[in-house]
Amino acid sequence: MTDATLRKHLSLLGSGKTRYPSNYDPKILESFPSKNKNAQWVRLICPEFTSLCPLTAQPDFARILINYIPNKKMVESKSLKLYLFSFRNHGDFHEKCIETIASDLNKLLKPHYIEVIGEFTPRGGIAIHPCSAFHDSSAHYKKLFQHRQMNYQLR
Repeated sequence: MTDATLRKHLSLLGSGKTRYPSNYDPKILESFPSKNKNAQWVRLICPEFTSLCPLTAQPDFARILINYIPNKKMVESKSLKLYLFSFRNHGDFHEKCIETIASDLNKLLKPHYIEVIGEFTPRGGIAIHPCSAFHDSSAHYKKLFQHRQMNYQLR
């Protein structure tokens, strides 16, 4: 894919005025072809995530860590920023938010492996750090998934 074709394909990158979503919208996410020949880790750190408690409608704050091993596609970072912003008025529990993000990215990218970790700030003295992960069908990435799940800790 040429740079000109890529720019047309990525509708948010370089577009004039940015429109911030007011509701959860997975259609915001965009990807581009990976040029990497070898497996590599990609880590995205998103320190300003917010969503709403579904019961109290009070804001919840988190740092989101996205670790993935691309297959053929990579996520475009501006679309990811706007996608995560779309949770700002979305009411869901911490665990469901993280599961949704991991699932949406897995559907978009079809990576070899992906994990999404939420480091939510404490409420009532308890911090919640959920993790959701997916892997492709190869034995290698299934083994990685099992190892990461069995040895889960903040990374």
